[in-house]
Amino acid sequence: MSYRDFATRARSIAQGDSDILACQTMRRTAQVMDCGVRVRDPVDSARFYLSANVIEGRTSVIAFLDSGKVALVRRSQDDMRRHLGLPQRRERSMWEWTKGRRFIRLNWRGGPNWRVISITLNDRDVMDRIARYRPRPNPAAPRPTKP
Repeated sequence: MSYRDFATRARSIAQGDSDILACQTMRRTAQVMDCGVRVRDPVDSARFYLSANVIEGRTSVIAFLDSGKVALVRRSQDDMRRHLGLPQRRERSMWEWTKGRRFIRLNWRGGPNWRVISITLNDRDVMDRIARYRPRPNPAAPRPTKP
């Protein structure tokens, strides 16, 4: 998804005039940035946090973050299974659905009566572009030696 499409959709479901989409660019380049805003679900008015990592104008990761009771996890699990089919369990409290180089991940953590839940949409083709913006090693810098 392009940054422009993400920003348009995020602004359309923002909670109010005081909640604006804020983005922070990488120190070395504006080609990499993280954005986020508090939003309201247009279906049930539930509030959650929406964020994205953007590389070269394309979203590499879009995340939905929320907290609530244990029932929130159950509802999310049931809804995602209904729409996406059976998940692969990656580790404790993590399910994943994969299609090519894209995947959707459901994570949850919490205590006896509360949970924090995140749903992330990931595009590995876009994520691979981040390598262009990593600092290059300095060949003149001394390397540590083993004793």
